[in-house]
Amino acid sequence: MGSDRQAASSTDELDPQIAAVREHAAEHLERAVEMRRRLHEWPEIGNELPRTRDEVLASIEDLPLDVSLHSTTSGVTALLEGTRPGPTILLRGDMDALPMPEDTGLDFSSRVEGCMHACGHDTHTAMLSTAARVLSERRDEIAGRVLFMFQPGEEGHHGAKHMLEEGLLDVPPMSDGTDSPVESAFAIHMTSALPSGWVSTRGGPLMASADVLRVTVTGKGGHASEPHRAVDPVPVACEIVMALHAMITRSIDPFDPAVLTIGQIHAGTTNNVIPETAFIEGTIRATSESTRSKVHDGVKRVADGIAAAHGCGAEAVIEYGYPVTSNHDEFAEFSLGLAAEVAGSGAAVRLPHPVMGAEDFSYLLNEVPGAMVFLGATPHDTPLAKAAPNHSNRVYFEEAAMGTGIALYAATALRQLSPSGLVVR
Repeated sequence: MGSDRQAASSTDELDPQIAAVREHAAEHLERAVEMRRRLHEWPEIGNELPRTRDEVLASIEDLPLDVSLHSTTSGVTALLEGTRPGPTILLRGDMDALPMPEDTGLDFSSRVEGCMHACGHDTHTAMLSTAARVLSERRDEIAGRVLFMFQPGEEGHHGAKHMLEEGLLDVPPMSDGTDSPVESAFAIHMTSALPSGWVSTRGGPLMASADVLRVTVTGKGGHASEPHRAVDPVPVACEIVMALHAMITRSIDPFDPAVLTIGQIHAGTTNNVIPETAFIEGTIRATSESTRSKVHDGVKRVADGIAAAHGCGAEAVIEYGYPVTSNHDEFAEFSLGLAAEVAGSGAAVRLPHPVMGAEDFSYLLNEVPGAMVFLGATPHDTPLAKAAPNHSNRVYFEEAAMGTGIALYAATALRQLSPSGLVVR
């Protein structure tokens, strides 16, 4: 995350409410860890997560929540109403795992072959469920409502978008008839790039957009011994790959960056045949919509031009993925200040630049102001450079950090829904 981290400001004396929330979260940490381990043992992929949904429902069934099940996915929402009128804040936790093996050696390693919670979504779900318990026991401190969003399909399946399309933000009035619209949204993402219990975020772009590019180069097949009688698409595809990388470095502002990576090239069936087509697939990441659009245009221009120069055709298709995840500036500053209270002033750090990974929490932040923060879970005695990264088959998240996450979820809602008025609106 960079060595030039800037610490967020903090008050010298801990707010009594924050101190109480931290203690409350610590009391429920064991319960959260047990839930996290059950989820970790039985991970599920995509938008249909029946076992995970049942685990969530069981964890909150005794709480005073208005629970709704989404029909197009396994999404769950739960609405907690405070004792006084006010707006609604959304807290999100994603639930899905990744299609990959686990090699951590943990006692609670995945029992599902080829499936692993390698991005911390099991911890997110357990932390949010536990925060719902903490907040349910503190309803008299809430002026408004908390909407808990348990979301499937974050890992490339657009789960947040599906839940939005199904009316996620269309909440009814409070029980007394007072309107209580969703005015803000907050999410926590576990990371192995920060020490355990540290929190980091920034205003503006936090994470990149993510799109898929596919280029099919079409030439003319023939015998490998007679390339002059064919039009070989293989060297043309290779030239396109190199030109795309050069295009990024020579035409994109390094202070408004993009990353283009080719992950696949496929062509041919044997050694003595020139194939008719060659296929290229990769990813495009950008931290602004203007750069994103510029790269899309450049991909098509480069592919068409190089193919035409060699007598080939090229079809460049770009599949839109997640938008840029852009934090609301004021909410991000609020989150950093609150994290300094919850985690300690030395453990709240301002991220110096965006992360080029992508998140579908971006869909929420395009609808309402809010922020996502990163919560570190790398043991303090482990050098960050040697820690297995998110999405690694060996990634390890220290569970003690979940206590900070539970407290931060709860404190965010309590501070935003203070009877004295919203901090950020």
